[in-house]
Amino acid sequence: MRRAILASAALALALWARTGLACKGTLYLTIDTGSMSQAETVARILARHEVKATFFLANEKTVRGDFALDPAWGEYWRARVAEGHAFGSHTWHHGYFRGDLPDGRVRYAYGGATEALDAAGVCAELRRVDERFRALTGRGLDPVWRAPGGRTTPNALAAAKACGYQHVHWADAGFLGDELPSDKYPNEMLLARALKNLRSGDVMMMHLGIWSRKEPFAPMLDPLLAGLKARGFCFALLPAAGGER
Repeated sequence: MRRAILASAALALALWARTGLACKGTLYLTIDTGSMSQAETVARILARHEVKATFFLANEKTVRGDFALDPAWGEYWRARVAEGHAFGSHTWHHGYFRGDLPDGRVRYAYGGATEALDAAGVCAELRRVDERFRALTGRGLDPVWRAPGGRTTPNALAAAKACGYQHVHWADAGFLGDELPSDKYPNEMLLARALKNLRSGDVMMMHLGIWSRKEPFAPMLDPLLAGLKARGFCFALLPAAGGER
């Protein structure tokens, strides 16, 4: 089945390249760090299709036993910068904003701990990613961020906006489902659903690896991009991203 899907993707890509069809719509591909198990696969597919994505980075633990923003990952991120992708903050700890407190602070939970962050603390959590990314690549983040799980609060959003970060969610159809269990949501199902439901303007979301999914979705990015191109879609960086800081 997978071989047939990939063959179909190759044919669709070849047809798209030959015809040079004008865009019938624009999609925005965003990719969160996750476990990084599929990082190289995703990079190869993006390069093959000449698609630019917006990466949202957190210092998450990886399948190599290190963390996604450790110096050992510097070469990977420098290569993505050279390719012209965009980059936003996904918080340093990949924590969850659990609610606003009466004193204006925000409950923030990660790694079994919970903190109460004021506006400066929220900014520091986002900017720590920017500082590390600049140290690794020489380039700062774009002025965008995504809360882990998409879970925000009014105070967290306001604090982030005040320090220059616009929050980016995803479209309902853009949830590619790579964090769902593969026994109930096999790759072929997720691929077919995305090809059917995505519409112009949708923000897509996936990860560079998910710990819990047995059959990684990342290889399906190849037929997905080819199929969407065959439908006449082009891909762009988020309007608020794409410019160096």
